Amino acid sequence: MDRGSERDTPPGRGAGDAAAGRIPLAVVVVDRDGLVSHWSSGARRLFGVGREEAVGRAAADLLPVSGALPEDLHGDAMPDAYEGYDGLGPDLESSLGGRTAYATAGRARLVPHGQEADGERLDVLWWAYPLVGPGPSRLLVLAADATRLRDERGYDDETAERISPGFARHTELPASEELERRLPEILPNMGPGLSGRIVSQVLELGYPVLEFSQFDRVPVTPYWGVPRRAGRRRAEAVVPQQRTTPVVVPSGAEQELEYAAVRERLEFLNEVSSAIGSSLDLGETIREVTSAAVPRFADFAGTHLRAAVLAGEGFPDGPPDAQTVMFRVWVEHNDEPGRWDDTVPVGESFAFPEHTPFYKCMVTGEPVLIPRVTDELSERISGEFEKRDLRPLIGGRSLLIVPLKARNVVLGFMVLMRRPDRPGFDDMDRTTGAELAARAGLVLDNARMYTYQENVADTLQDSMLPQVTPRMAGCDIATRYLPGTRLGRIGGDWFDTIKLPGSRTALVVGDVMGHGLNSAAMMGQLRTAVQTMATMETPPAQLLRNLDDLARRLGDNYLATCLYAVYDPIRGELHLANAGHIPPVLVRAEDGSSELLDLPTGAPIGVGGVPFEATRVKVSPGDRLVLCTDGLVEVRGSDIGEGLAALCESAAHPAASMDDACDTIIRALNTRGGRKDDVALLMARLNGIPAEHVAEWRLEADPREVGRARRLVRERLLAWGLPQAVETAELLVSEVVTNAVRHAVSEPVGLRVVRTDALLFEVTDDEPGLPEMLGAGPYDESGRGLRVVSRLAREWGASASGHRKTVWFEQALAGRR
Repeated sequence: MDRGSERDTPPGRGAGDAAAGRIPLAVVVVDRDGLVSHWSSGARRLFGVGREEAVGRAAADLLPVSGALPEDLHGDAMPDAYEGYDGLGPDLESSLGGRTAYATAGRARLVPHGQEADGERLDVLWWAYPLVGPGPSRLLVLAADATRLRDERGYDDETAERISPGFARHTELPASEELERRLPEILPNMGPGLSGRIVSQVLELGYPVLEFSQFDRVPVTPYWGVPRRAGRRRAEAVVPQQRTTPVVVPSGAEQELEYAAVRERLEFLNEVSSAIGSSLDLGETIREVTSAAVPRFADFAGTHLRAAVLAGEGFPDGPPDAQTVMFRVWVEHNDEPGRWDDTVPVGESFAFPEHTPFYKCMVTGEPVLIPRVTDELSERISGEFEKRDLRPLIGGRSLLIVPLKARNVVLGFMVLMRRPDRPGFDDMDRTTGAELAARAGLVLDNARMYTYQENVADTLQDSMLPQVTPRMAGCDIATRYLPGTRLGRIGGDWFDTIKLPGSRTALVVGDVMGHGLNSAAMMGQLRTAVQTMATMETPPAQLLRNLDDLARRLGDNYLATCLYAVYDPIRGELHLANAGHIPPVLVRAEDGSSELLDLPTGAPIGVGGVPFEATRVKVSPGDRLVLCTDGLVEVRGSDIGEGLAALCESAAHPAASMDDACDTIIRALNTRGGRKDDVALLMARLNGIPAEHVAEWRLEADPREVGRARRLVRERLLAWGLPQAVETAELLVSEVVTNAVRHAVSEPVGLRVVRTDALLFEVTDDEPGLPEMLGAGPYDESGRGLRVVSRLAREWGASASGHRKTVWFEQALAGRR
């Protein structure tokens, strides 16, 4: 307790007795709806109601301030809760109507929370300040326990009854500047913006005082706010010392101050713990952790993290050292704007020099406390950093550096500082700061792990999605993939395009049921199986049957839908089979109409024992085929038919390009609320291949036909205006036709040349055995043909169907490789 001035001495007391001045205060803020928005620990102690129970409750149910509340907010319940006995209540309420712009004060006897109405009542002094300006805050209430004031100060009942709350200009009081500086400390955990606005209005309306008579006023200052340990030098006392009489401390006050200090720090840590970690976003978590310390615990806070943590990578290996790069990721302070920006900019990365307190904290993992940074120390610290003068920023300040750790590994550290005019950090602050950093370290590590898992999931998903070539033989392709909104953002949707012999293209869309890594792993297995079977020219229905068998062998829980289509641009035909997937949309180029293709639905992959059917659909050049997964058209609570209708409508919308057409579909359907599933979309414009760009011949199984094949190819390429391709084409055709003639059994050999963006050559014979590339020696007369093809062709391959096989190769045209 503090010693007051002589004018603090109540009538009838000796000059050496304790005087009123510092008393416990309850601080409450009421919003525009009459509900409690802030509730201090002092309010909990005085009224017996905790913060969780009070915030959001009607103030009229808790506070005895009838004259300051609008009439419709306190209703009829208030008279039963308290009684005014100083004559101010009814008259004040009648004259002001609860809607005054002036501060009001009063005194009341209040029934303690949870006690009977006929029990002992609290003697409560209160001050109420109406608040104006932006934000919901509309009333600040200060309250004190007159009974405690009487007991601690030794006032008798007659004197205590003469004490009343009032207001005075703060300039009329001793040490007015100190009063103004200390006033924000009573506000319950507010930011500097809101607390500054409230303090300015309190000073304008009048400082709270206790009136003992018409001429004796004592300024009310709290000793609950920023607590102090008992026995510390109280250089910041707000009431000037006008006598040399020693301070009189009531019995038990030191223990209570110690208890209050510990309780306040525990409440601070509890509030910080509930405020940080509201988001798993690493950047947001860093800002929350740094901002939590300012201004209540420190005037400056800067957070530094290791590069691996900031990048969301795996857990850092080993302790940091002199080569460990730290990033300054956020700075929070209540100094004038811009003061720190140039010297300690956010985003800067560097290794901290040895022989600095920052390095000591980083490598030891223990807090470093410097009560005051001396000129010598600030000079030494500043000298370790090139081209920056830290002395004006750290000189004279109290410095506390706390490590941010998780699983006993230092992830970074936080630098905390207090201005010279504020009490320096002490051992209790070191403990509080260490606990704050420990909780912050766990929250940051959780955010780091989440970011790491997000990166792993994104990388896995990206690696499993194919790099689709936008131009295939006779068709153009555009795709979109949208990750789901569920945690992890990884699922089992996929699409694929596969080049097939005969200038054909396989178009695939599939959806593994479920989400997460298991679904993604199954998707990868099924996609690989589809690619393998497609290149072996497995018919669509047979491919889905094989895929179903594979899924059942992999496990009972493997279920997926799949739509497999083969486009033949020469015949102008689609060959499709469906395994429980939503039907595709076909947009006709002739009239712009769109339709859902009527396909046999089939059962999902993994059900087993269900036959699959294939359907052929004729298409024209310019038609568009749209395949997607159900995440695009199905929303929980809505009929999937509505989504399919929207898909048909948006797919038919004219677009300048394939990418624009995909974007139109995504915009039309992805705005529907409730989408959580991932989405795969594949669109193919079926351009076809004109008949004049295809040449076919039948050759007899006679070695003399090899020369004819060369001549036919030469004439066709010259007719197409491709003389530069003749020489290579003749050589490759000669090698492949020679092998076909040699191995043909009885049927003629087929030769086909197709012109697209490259030249495709196909040679077919009736020997189903696939050719092998042999290792020919220097004296071998055969075995070099496929080596020549492999060296000169852009691509080549072979496939067997029935009792026939086809060897094909592509020759790049000049400028199109």
